[in-house]
Amino acid sequence: MRLVFAGTPAVALPALDALAASSHELLAVVTRPDAPAGRGRQLVRSPAGAWADEHGIPVLTPARPRDPGFLSELRELRPDCVPVVAYGALVPPEALGIPRHGWVNLHFSLLPAWRGAAPVQHAVLHGDEITGASVFQLEAGLDTGPVYGTLTDEIRPTDTSGDLLDRLAVAGAGLLVAVLDAIGAGTARAEPQPPEGVSLAPKLTVDDAMVRWDEPAFGVDRRIRACTPAPGAWTTFRDDRVKLGPVQPVADAPALKPGDLLVSRSGVLVGTATTPVALGEVRAAGKRAMPAADWARGVRVDSTERFA
Repeated sequence: MRLVFAGTPAVALPALDALAASSHELLAVVTRPDAPAGRGRQLVRSPAGAWADEHGIPVLTPARPRDPGFLSELRELRPDCVPVVAYGALVPPEALGIPRHGWVNLHFSLLPAWRGAAPVQHAVLHGDEITGASVFQLEAGLDTGPVYGTLTDEIRPTDTSGDLLDRLAVAGAGLLVAVLDAIGAGTARAEPQPPEGVSLAPKLTVDDAMVRWDEPAFGVDRRIRACTPAPGAWTTFRDDRVKLGPVQPVADAPALKPGDLLVSRSGVLVGTATTPVALGEVRAAGKRAMPAADWARGVRVDSTERFA
């Protein structure tokens, strides 16, 4: 089939690699416009756009997918289907109707669970044991379209959102190509999503990433892993924010009140509503990330100090 791909961040790259190696013809890549980044705030191409540049594929960067100029370009390309992975913009009905097979989205959850922008983060945050990926027909509703196929993956006890998303992006790329193969062959069947089991996964904010030390240890652990690498879990020490890497609940540690710190040569424990957790990496503002024991020695944590 003739394809135009829509995607923006690095998580879209495994799908692009898989499509490039498939029997389908990749006509163009639609991605979000170049955005300022870094200290110099220079405009930078999205990862999907950069991939297309490297492979000699035309790049379309509409400010909005409803822009008349973009709609005209898409019609001229005459795609059979538009596969989507994390494009990052709502697609209007007038764009959805241009390809004869519509837009087909790879979403990183088992729909109808975790519809929205951050399905992997919410699966980790809420302690799901199993997640997966779904390929579905894009329509006007938020991730509501009928599903062509799914795959499942176990969420491991130490998985961060980044770890899990990397695995699902690779496995999901194969699922996406298989669905496109079936659509091209006329054998694909999309099943409506069940009305039961719907949950929403809005983007996690910086406020969501603030560690609540009065939560149980398992809740602290999940929140930090869910927010790693983005938006980055954080807490307050001496009125400044410090970012935290994943922690480890410690069952046989001395009892500590929520937020209290216990520093030893081997590491740093922090109290929660249940058992303490052992800190992993700590990154103070303007500093590099370092092991918690090194951070504690460097700032000379007093026995009365705590995380807020």
